[in-house]
Order: sequence, then C-alpha cells, then structure tokens
Amino acid sequence: MSENEIRDVVREKYGLAALQVKDGRASCCGTAPSASGLSCDPITSNLYADHETSALPETAVLASLGCGNPTALAKLEPGQVVLDLGSGGGIDVLLSARRVGPTGKAYGLDMTDEMLDLARENQRKAGATNVEFLKGTIEEIPLPDDTVDVVISNCVINLSADKDRVLREAFRVLKPGGRLAVSDVVTKGEIPAPVRKSVELWIGCIAGALDEDDYAAKLRAAGFVDVTVEPTRIYRVEEARDFLGSAGIDVATIASEVDGKFRSAFVRAVKPAA
Repeated sequence: MSENEIRDVVREKYGLAALQVKDGRASCCGTAPSASGLSCDPITSNLYADHETSALPETAVLASLGCGNPTALAKLEPGQVVLDLGSGGGIDVLLSARRVGPTGKAYGLDMTDEMLDLARENQRKAGATNVEFLKGTIEEIPLPDDTVDVVISNCVINLSADKDRVLREAFRVLKPGGRLAVSDVVTKGEIPAPVRKSVELWIGCIAGALDEDDYAAKLRAAGFVDVTVEPTRIYRVEEARDFLGSAGIDVATIASEVDGKFRSAFVRAVKPAA
C-alpha cells in the first residue's frame, strides 16, 4: 500500500473509533472486532493507574488505543511545552497538562476530525486551559522549529509509512536539549510476510512496527543522541490469538515465528544542545 492509502485507512478506522466512544462504548473491547473495526488486543490494555484516570473524562479513557503510558515515564516538569504525536481522544495530552502545570503547555496533534472533536470535548470537560489540539499529520508537524521541550507519542509512530520523516519532524520542533519520549511497538527478529501485509494489523499497531535496532538507527540518522529502546512488555502469541485471528491470520501456522517477537517499548532520545 502507498503512504496515502495507509493514512486514509488509519484515518477512517480511528474516526469510527471516536464515534463509537461518543456512543459510550470503549473503542476496543472483547475478543471480536469492535464496531470500529479495531480488534481488541493485549497491547492496549491496563496501561494507566486508577489514580491517573479517575480525574479524566470517561470518554478520554475509553478512547485510549496506546501501547504504553509515556506521560508516566517522560519526567515532565512544570513550565515545559509538550507535544503528543497522534493524540487521539486526548488522554496523554490531559495527563501531560497536569504535569507541566499552568505555566506549561500541552499540544496534541491528530489528523482525524472525529478524534479532534472528541479530544476538544474532553478538554472542555476536564477544564484544561493549557491544552491545544492541532490538526495535521505527524509527518508534517504544524509548529515552528525549536518550540517544544518534550515530544511524546503513544503507539502512533509505527502507523506511519514514512517514519524517517516523522522522526526528522520531531527533531525539528524540539528545542536544543529537548527530549523525545515515546511508547511504541517494536519487533525483534524476522516477522512473517502475512503479518506485514495485513492492513488490519497496520491499524492494530503491529504490522508497521520497526525492529528495535532499526528504530534506534533511524533516530540517530535524524540527528538524535542518547538513544535507548527499552522493552516494557513482551507479547506472547497466546495473548493475541483472537486479535491475530480476527485479521485472517492462521495463528497455528505462524505461532512459532511470532511468539515473543512483538514488544512494547519506551523509546528515548535527545536533541543535542546548541
């Protein structure tokens, strides 16, 4: 598929997910594909502590489709400017806004109108005044150079067909000395072609995942230093049997080839100081 075709499919599926949340349903639940077309999988479950989500609008929590909790690991400080790439329903933006406080700013960037509408509604419900949601793609961030202290993202960069461009853009908008701190799905070892070719698994944050060494290499090529890729959870094939099966994958055939090769990771990197 071309870059534009992948982007269109992602936009459509996540738009439907946002509409489902507005109807009061989680965007991914159960073992069968949801109405949004997103199958529930272990990657998106149990990412946030109760004390974090209890103060957020329910629709922000229901719309969470990430693979980690970057706000808990990014060491955000009062007064910082934070940008969330692919902010969805806004959960990580709202959590970041609380951490940077009234003297800081939290931006969310998303390309899906339905998700942006949902995020702005969640912002209003939360009473967050230091938040701004922007429309655009993560390959072309609508912010000036050197304006952000920390770039975060939650299981979104893997969805892009041009990850090099995404990382160059993140580098561009970061201030000298600024940090990238994202949660993403990575792989280790060769992945079977049926998984790579499945559009549904692009949407499910698997097929577009980079090998962890390739991810680090792309970050360095973009100009980043102090690059680390730290696995936080390794997925076993049994955890994802229903998810893989819903995308038409013959799990029994490929089990030995995928077991343990997918993992959530916390990816850190720094833009060198001027």
